[in-house]
Amino acid sequence: MGIIITFLIQSMTSFIATCAFGIIYNIPRKPLIHGGLIGAIAWLIYFFLYQWNGNDFVATFAASFVIALTSQIFARLYKNPVIVYSVAGIIPLVPGGLTYTVMSRVVGDHYDMAIHLAEKAFVLSGAIAMGLIFAEVLYQIFKKNFFDKVKKLNTGVTFSRK
Repeated sequence: MGIIITFLIQSMTSFIATCAFGIIYNIPRKPLIHGGLIGAIAWLIYFFLYQWNGNDFVATFAASFVIALTSQIFARLYKNPVIVYSVAGIIPLVPGGLTYTVMSRVVGDHYDMAIHLAEKAFVLSGAIAMGLIFAEVLYQIFKKNFFDKVKKLNTGVTFSRK
């Protein structure tokens, strides 16, 4: 029962955080809701993968990969730029709290802990970037191959007007 409540609270807060970030950047209402949904889905993927294997990097990479794919899908469906969805969607994954902790440790003269946490924040940021880039590359390859095959199938068909 506790995991279900945690699941609901985490999904709602990630949705609200993503939408709030979108409001700050003046994203229109409809893409704002879709971006919030992408952010909530991504956070839940991160949450479950982290609970399952305890690896931040894998969970962050997988969640950002899903963000990029769903952003491409929503952008094509609703005719909006991909960046509207992907930037809003990564907000729950950004290690902002960890970065704050790094600066807090530096100010408190705990440099050994600050370096360790900074390394972790850097790796998680890299996982976000890698997930977004990897999904974009796969999407472009799929798009090129799929549409080339469709064009080849359609080249022999002609339509005449009467």
